[in-house]
Amino acid sequence: MAYKILAINPGSTSTKIAVYTDDKPDFTVSLEHTPEELARFENVVDQFEWRKNLIEQALRERNIDIRTLSAVIGRGGIVSPIESGVYEVNDDLRHDLLHARMQHASNLGGLIAREIADEIGVRSYIADPVVVDEMMPYARISGSPLLPRESVFHALNQKAVARLYSKESGKPYESQNLIVCHMGGGITISAHRRGRVIDTTNALDGCGPFSPERSGSLPPGPLIRLCFSGKYTEDELIKMVHGTGGLYAHLGTTSVPEVLDRILKHDLHAMLILRAMCYTIAKEIGAMSAALKGDVDAILLTGGIAHSKRITDFIADHVDFIAPIYVYPGENELKALAENAFAVLRGDRVPKVYKSEAYDDPSQINDVTKPSKLRDWLLLALNPQKQVGTKPLTAIRQYLRKMSARRREE
Repeated sequence: MAYKILAINPGSTSTKIAVYTDDKPDFTVSLEHTPEELARFENVVDQFEWRKNLIEQALRERNIDIRTLSAVIGRGGIVSPIESGVYEVNDDLRHDLLHARMQHASNLGGLIAREIADEIGVRSYIADPVVVDEMMPYARISGSPLLPRESVFHALNQKAVARLYSKESGKPYESQNLIVCHMGGGITISAHRRGRVIDTTNALDGCGPFSPERSGSLPPGPLIRLCFSGKYTEDELIKMVHGTGGLYAHLGTTSVPEVLDRILKHDLHAMLILRAMCYTIAKEIGAMSAALKGDVDAILLTGGIAHSKRITDFIADHVDFIAPIYVYPGENELKALAENAFAVLRGDRVPKVYKSEAYDDPSQINDVTKPSKLRDWLLLALNPQKQVGTKPLTAIRQYLRKMSARRREE
């Protein structure tokens, strides 16, 4: 049986759509939106009807009858933290997309998918939204209980690239430890341990390396003083972190090809700043190797910036001692969405049920009257199940054994 999928990926200045029939694209198009068009809407969610109409018009122009669609899948938005996977757009998910805790164009993906699917009587889905959260509990703890670390990253492309590499290497994704680095307008780097992202940088909130348009992690003391200097509004400071930071702040452009062209013309300032960005990327890759305890099968570089061999070579020169490096330039989120939908329709993947949940409050972990996944996880670590055979040495006991052996040799 042939399946036809409509994939929808709303972005800040465009809406990308594609129709696939049995893994092959019938067409792909990017509907560009001007600043003047977007300025008419106070909030992102207000763009819903306008973007939906543009999508339906694009389908009509290409003689696509929506009644022939087997399913509709959209890019996921800023909803509750969830595990990786495909989720049907149920009422809980629709509610959380409508009332998302953060304005983001991706919130519209699931909403538009649900509306179109309901009109023709098929299922609607999202897959691997940016809020995929599989982090280790202690990876969420920062130095202030008011500012926990959150999992927000390019989950869709990272998971797709990780699965592609796993297929090519002949080893299941769930059996490998990978570091995946997505390099685009924002840059996120994640530690994938046996199919789960146990730690990641959060580019949306300004963490990790700086990128073409985002500041990355900043020195907190000077940043706080800047906030109270009276020189900037809150909106200006947020945009400084996410929008006009990174390469744009230093060089006045978010175009990496333009920066590379400047370097070819002997612009040493451009060379310095680009190298600094690559250096921060390499440092975060090193940090994720620590999260994986040094057991890394491969480092995967992906995203638009990965087209530049100059950049990937610079990063590789700093981190190739960790693991072999593989480059997957560009990103194809529409294809990744369609592949997830096909997997569900063919029975290769079971869609998960979305349920709105809040983060566990670490300060309430000792209150046994309230359920806590975090408490269960820590208790399991505190009282591990008895292992059959010889109990493995802990890291400190191994270290002490090495030291005592060295002393005997001396």
